[in-house]
Amino acid sequence: MSWKVYNELAWTEKIITCAEDYEDEAMIYIQSIKKHLSVALPSMLHLGCGAGGHDFHFKKHFRVTGVDISPGMLDIAKKTNAEVKYLLGDMRTISLNERFDTVVIPDSIAYMNTFEDLEKALANAQRHLKPGGVLLVVANLKEDFKNNNFVYTGTKDDICLTIFENNHIVSESTYEAAIIYLIRRGYETSIQHEIHTLGLFSREQWMSIFSKYHIKVDEADIDDLYDDYLYGEGDYRLKVFTGVKMDQ
Repeated sequence: MSWKVYNELAWTEKIITCAEDYEDEAMIYIQSIKKHLSVALPSMLHLGCGAGGHDFHFKKHFRVTGVDISPGMLDIAKKTNAEVKYLLGDMRTISLNERFDTVVIPDSIAYMNTFEDLEKALANAQRHLKPGGVLLVVANLKEDFKNNNFVYTGTKDDICLTIFENNHIVSESTYEAAIIYLIRRGYETSIQHEIHTLGLFSREQWMSIFSKYHIKVDEADIDDLYDDYLYGEGDYRLKVFTGVKMDQ
């Protein structure tokens, strides 16, 4: 899983968006967690933390430990959030000698592209939760997902950046994100591209895992989070699962 866009091209993250831009999204997750958690300055494990945009806001409410599989993204996260402890690791297998008040996995859970990997990631998240702790996961549900296109743009100094992303269902349980980077530095232009395979699972499949690992979940919809970046017709609907660990 050595993706170019999260390593060699990780530097483009701050051109496309800045940590402050994650505030509205992060506050949705923070408020969802706090409905179920009344601990003062609770601990948080953020699996698939990326470049730390969410953590810029999480750290104001939680004691955050971030985990990601891409060194390039972690390098940016560490510079953005010096107060946060960051670790290189796989959300399916990382084992920490600590349990947390909350474990969060935003959209990075989509990289679990088999049901087996999805269960491994959620089981590992559950193992890292304290009894009564809160798990928050943001998911694309198979029932809701549609093919779509996104366009992101940004400029800094003499760099003009445009990213095209085409999401297309390619099997019963996966979709492909074909990503093209158009990078202009002064009068020079380069193009980079990569295809990622991501998972699509039904609500029934998600709920079967939550039930197996004794997570009682609430559900909420986010239907307009990425509307500003959608190109043409289509939508991008996300489901927020917020659950409490019932035993163990």
